[in-house]
Amino acid sequence: MKKIIILSGLIGICLLANAQQKDNSFTIKGYIEGLDTRYLYTLGLPKRDSIPVKDGYFTYTGTGLKSPVQVSMSDKKAFNIVFYAENTIIDIQGKFTAPSEVLITGGMAQQDFNALNASVNSQNQSLNQLRKASSIAYKAKDKGTLAQLEEKIKPIEDEKLSLMKVFITKHPKSYVSLDQIKKMDYTTDYFEMNTLFLSLNSSIRATARGKELDSILTVLKRGSNGQKMIDFKQNQPNGIPISFSSFKGKYVLVDFWASWCGPCRDENPKTLNAYNKYKDKGFTVLGVSIDSKKDNWEKAIREDQMPWIQISDLKGAKDEVAVYYGIHAIPSNYLVDRNGIIIARNLRGKDLEDKLEDLLRTKSK
Repeated sequence: MKKIIILSGLIGICLLANAQQKDNSFTIKGYIEGLDTRYLYTLGLPKRDSIPVKDGYFTYTGTGLKSPVQVSMSDKKAFNIVFYAENTIIDIQGKFTAPSEVLITGGMAQQDFNALNASVNSQNQSLNQLRKASSIAYKAKDKGTLAQLEEKIKPIEDEKLSLMKVFITKHPKSYVSLDQIKKMDYTTDYFEMNTLFLSLNSSIRATARGKELDSILTVLKRGSNGQKMIDFKQNQPNGIPISFSSFKGKYVLVDFWASWCGPCRDENPKTLNAYNKYKDKGFTVLGVSIDSKKDNWEKAIREDQMPWIQISDLKGAKDEVAVYYGIHAIPSNYLVDRNGIIIARNLRGKDLEDKLEDLLRTKSK
């Protein structure tokens, strides 16, 4: 099952914004029918706060927002919603049993967020159903059903991504557009992300968050198509170092993974299929582990029966190569050509095999 770090789900359509508050403060209030908890917990505000709840009603007033921020609010169990807070009144109304249908009113950012969610409502509903089915198939270890569901999920995810890009181009002055671009770094090429960023109004690009995204894009450019892979060197499990330059002349999948990463471990058998199919045609894999414990790393290599070269600096999330390329979600990979040039990123499963088939068939002619 395809698992990556992704944006939280649908919030729902909203009413018009309330009037701006007179002082530099914001208020979050509302009623959730059937909400049986003493507190709701927020993530994304200047500080993490718990909001008292009584009979489903809650109110909280805070300060310190210099710009609209995306907030996640949950009971730490089954209820979770995402919205934008800014210096105004944010009103939340709905049912505990239907968090995706909660109605939220707020400032301009929330209005934009509602418009975005409305535009991808159909895709979100389909994806939620397919992912529930995938979860059931995963627990049952039903690989056949999982593969079928993945084939259905991908085109819907692609369609949703396209609609999000349309939203961004139509809302160049919105913090929501800025935040959405930042969250596309796994699924979208640097050049397209940068084009979307440059399409934003200069006033948004000049904000603190805009400057942060500009810095992120500078790092992501290092791993964009056409860039030469750096000649890094790390140790194999036996302690012998190996340099990337030693793979010159082959197509190499530089695969970032870790023993503790469930989605990575699920992906390893698919990578093994591609390796076995194309290893005699000029293709190989170089595993770069984001592990910090050598024993766990070596055990995972044995369990997943990965025959290709594995390296790591055992610095965990601070792995020097991962930091250089701005990798913060795994599994991640780069497909590098025979001259060390990056030609694709984050190819998985069938997409990887299709790309290799096309490349190696073309080169053999």
